[in-house]
Amino acid sequence: MPENPLITVTDETFADVVLGAQLPVLVDFWAKWCGPCRPLAVSLAELAPEFEGRALIAKLDSDENPETTRQYRVMSMPTLLFFRAGIVTATLVGLRPKNVLRTALNNAIEPVEAYANR
Repeated sequence: MPENPLITVTDETFADVVLGAQLPVLVDFWAKWCGPCRPLAVSLAELAPEFEGRALIAKLDSDENPETTRQYRVMSMPTLLFFRAGIVTATLVGLRPKNVLRTALNNAIEPVEAYANR
């Protein structure tokens, strides 16, 4: 497994990487001072290879990227936003077990895969 399989996005790259993505995207809004953010990042890094080619998993440091954080009204860390075609489709706030994250990612992907297989 790569050292960090998560994509890092910033205020400057968010539109291209997340909003312009062909695949569903999960964005982890985190901060260095946030205790629950660390174990969540580990779980997401472990899940990333499982979803390769079906979804992107990205992280955004909220303290260093305040424009995007404000734009999406992220008030608590960690916050996970799920995007499809540039639109937020789901939100999770707080630390969640890996099986909950896996289910949320599958739910974010499933409609896209079901439509593509028709």
